[in-house]
Amino acid sequence: MFPSTSATAPRHARLVLTPRSVAAARRAMAASASPQPPPPSSQQASPDPKAVRVVVKGRVQGVFFRDWTVETARALGLAGWVRNRRDGTVEALLSGDPAKALLSGDPTKVDEMVSRHLPVGPPASAVTAVVPSPADPVHPSLGFEIKFTV
Repeated sequence: MFPSTSATAPRHARLVLTPRSVAAARRAMAASASPQPPPPSSQQASPDPKAVRVVVKGRVQGVFFRDWTVETARALGLAGWVRNRRDGTVEALLSGDPAKALLSGDPTKVDEMVSRHLPVGPPASAVTAVVPSPADPVHPSLGFEIKFTV
């Protein structure tokens, strides 16, 4: 089918096994079969969950902001809660696991929610400010819920 570049080239190359080549092949197979221990820096305990309490200002009540926050937070895998406040703002506690974000190389999901999603909000909202403050994390099994107005 394909012409040979040399008329004297053999049709099939012969594999020559020597003790040295067999030993090298065994070492290569053993190295690929046994998992390598991770570097010492990655054997540290996983970081604590990150949590932020945010107050969102603007036209954020009566525009399904809380329902949108619950959907978005659940999609990001966050735990916490959201509620209206009597002063017309919306308050939320966002808690997530930064270890998952470190493995993927992305910013934490909490940071993503605070910096990318909350400033935009649902279509009918008009966010003027997002004010974050540190908070104690909640357990991921609690999920994300709507709380009563305070």
